[in-house]
Amino acid sequence: MTRNNRLNKWSDRLRDPEWRRYGYLLLGGKALGLGLVLTAIYYVSSLIGAHVTAADAPPPPVLKGNDIVNPLNTVWTLLAAFLVFGMQAGFTMLEAGFCRSRETVNVLMECVVDTCLCGLLFYAWGFAFMFGSGTPFFGTEFFFLQGTPATYGSTGVAFLAFWLFQYAFADTCSTITSGAMIGRTGFFGDLLYSIGVSGFIYPIFGHWAWGPDGFLATMGSKGMFLEGLGIGFHDFAGSTVVHTIGGWVALAGAIVLGPRIGRKFKSEGGGPMLPHDLTVATVGGIILWFGWYGFNPGSTLSAMDFEGIGRVAAYASVDGGRRRAMWVAGRAHAVAGAGLVLIAAIPQGQLPGHSLDWLAFPAGGLVAGGLCGVLIGVVCGGTAPVELADVWSLARRPSEALRSWLDPRELVRLGAAVRHRTTNLFEGMFDPAPPPPASDLPPPSSPEPPPAARSE
Repeated sequence: MTRNNRLNKWSDRLRDPEWRRYGYLLLGGKALGLGLVLTAIYYVSSLIGAHVTAADAPPPPVLKGNDIVNPLNTVWTLLAAFLVFGMQAGFTMLEAGFCRSRETVNVLMECVVDTCLCGLLFYAWGFAFMFGSGTPFFGTEFFFLQGTPATYGSTGVAFLAFWLFQYAFADTCSTITSGAMIGRTGFFGDLLYSIGVSGFIYPIFGHWAWGPDGFLATMGSKGMFLEGLGIGFHDFAGSTVVHTIGGWVALAGAIVLGPRIGRKFKSEGGGPMLPHDLTVATVGGIILWFGWYGFNPGSTLSAMDFEGIGRVAAYASVDGGRRRAMWVAGRAHAVAGAGLVLIAAIPQGQLPGHSLDWLAFPAGGLVAGGLCGVLIGVVCGGTAPVELADVWSLARRPSEALRSWLDPRELVRLGAAVRHRTTNLFEGMFDPAPPPPASDLPPPSSPEPPPAARSE
């Protein structure tokens, strides 16, 4: 029907008295309904609300420092937790790219299931063992995250944000282990070691070092373990708690399982098994590098020390680039990142009575990492281009034994364990001396009066 036809139809109906009466009734009903709704709104608002002026308004809330600092630190911790959790994608791609194609499905399934299982275990009892108070060896509170406060300890960070950050760390430790056992464990075996590492080994050792009353965390204090030592155990970003535990568990698993089927060693005319997808492996390595910006700077749990987190992030950049360059050159196990963790352990750059300002620059990380890498390469049995075993015949048997357990890429795991253990030794050496007790301090001398006030 055209527009003219519709207009003609309405015009004919308006001339009809019955249609006009119907239209008036329709309009009247709508007007009555609208009036009833407006009347109801008026009376209901007068019963519920009240007339308020600006003078009756409450005073604005007074913000304290923690009202601003704690939310910022919580956001910073969550951002770091997201970055660390994203490293799982890097681990998955790195391991899947370096393994043989027939082992890819096992690697993918293991990494995903390990992440899910670690979350359940860390929620149920892992976090309680690690960060709950109780005994010097394990915690006895916060099981299933029950009875938790709003913030964790004196950090001011929201408790669940802190839990998420530590869960990402726990998942990293468990995933570090899997790379040394590629192609030699079934799905059931993956579940067993994941339960052991995520549920017991990592949380209990973590309580020793990071727990509120762990015997290593309180070491050197009055009435605590090794009181006469006078210095505590320090681990800034998991050099021992995460990487050493993962490295030693990986070594133990590789020793028990032995080499991969079909592996031929150098002495037999063979070599390392070739990766099936270097593109995927390389992308995974870069993702791990990116996640490192949450791993180290995020361990401060505070965004207030902007200079400190910037310094740690710069170390991560320089050391990450150095490690990728050495990895491309085929010597990753010989210089596996000791510089970054060593420098992170010496934030002050001071030794009592000496100046270590050169360690405060990333260049110091390169030098220290290279020096530590030489030691690590020797300890790991040497698959570098020049082997000490070829020069010193007595070292040949240990070298062959290690190479019978591990591929050269897998020696990175053992190298991580050795370098992070030596890092904690260096940290104790370079830790600034504690201030002397007040009784040993000289009495304050009164200032000399100005020359004009001196008596003759």
